[in-house]
Amino acid sequence: MTGEPQAGFRWQRFGWIVAGIVLVVLFLRLFSAILLPFVAAAGIAYFLDPAVSALNRLGLPRSLGAIIMLLAMIAGVGLCALLLYPLISAQISLLAQQLPGMIAGLQQFTTHQISLIQARFGSGFVSNKLQSLVSNEAGAIVNFAGSAARQVLGTGFALFNILTLLVITPIVAFYFLRDWPLVMGRLDSWLPRSYESVIRNLAREISRILNAWLRGQAICCLFLGVFYALTLTIAGLNLGLVVGLTAGLLSFIPYVGTIVGAVSSIVLALGQFSGLDHVLIVGGIFVVGQLLNDYVVAPRFLGDRLGLSSVWVIFALFAGAETFGFLGVLLAVPVTATLGVLARFWLRHYLQSPLYLDPPRHGA
Repeated sequence: MTGEPQAGFRWQRFGWIVAGIVLVVLFLRLFSAILLPFVAAAGIAYFLDPAVSALNRLGLPRSLGAIIMLLAMIAGVGLCALLLYPLISAQISLLAQQLPGMIAGLQQFTTHQISLIQARFGSGFVSNKLQSLVSNEAGAIVNFAGSAARQVLGTGFALFNILTLLVITPIVAFYFLRDWPLVMGRLDSWLPRSYESVIRNLAREISRILNAWLRGQAICCLFLGVFYALTLTIAGLNLGLVVGLTAGLLSFIPYVGTIVGAVSSIVLALGQFSGLDHVLIVGGIFVVGQLLNDYVVAPRFLGDRLGLSSVWVIFALFAGAETFGFLGVLLAVPVTATLGVLARFWLRHYLQSPLYLDPPRHGA
């Protein structure tokens, strides 16, 4: 008799969990266009909360500590932007001046390579359409891409989203930081009493993984950005600073930043330099940078304690981007970390359960 109510309670609990997941996904679907500043603010608050809590323990009111940390973060970002703006602006101006010559050089290089391929494999090995595209249409494609990018970036909706993100995010982050202990205390009071210790342990494990991954990945991105920017600039690549910093920023998706940066730098090097020596140097820079990150920096600051496989991180980031856009990119790692902790928790219980441990029944 007692088994039926317990089974009914389990199914009811499972139904509530499924309903909660469906409501969260539906909520994200409906409001994904306006949630970006709030999710970004929550991430900033999560990152700055330890520092604000430390100031609070020193006797500083939490509101004042939140303002100080936010202003420090804004000042740091603004200072970096002011320091890098003249260099980036000068490189972009130089690229705009040299772009026609780079396109001509790239066309000449590609045409020469096609001629060598035809001389070795026959005149019909490369189609006439490809030759026409290389010789006549490359400049038009570049001009079209530039005008399309200017049109997209210049639309009022894009500017509105950027301004909203810059204005609303710090305000919401302040309220999150100020009320963080109250929110955590309220959530803790809602935990079911019979499972509160289990849920707290799982939450601490998720928080540990997120902290380690975010801080370690930030250090790796910073290292790669500085390394690529310095080495590409020393190698003489005109847009080396911009490409290097962009590659470092995109490196929060494992290997994507290096691949994008390498392809962009090689294309720029083919248009800028006449020989292949500089192209090989540029390619070698990205190989060395990725090897240093994989075997020196990442093991030191990330290690094997995260429980987040690079394959799953890449899949989660692309799945989040496909489903919810940039909002999905921000939510991908926290969701993956949560699912990983829950999966390992379930696996431990399964390996200790009668379903796994009981011997097979013979003659049943």
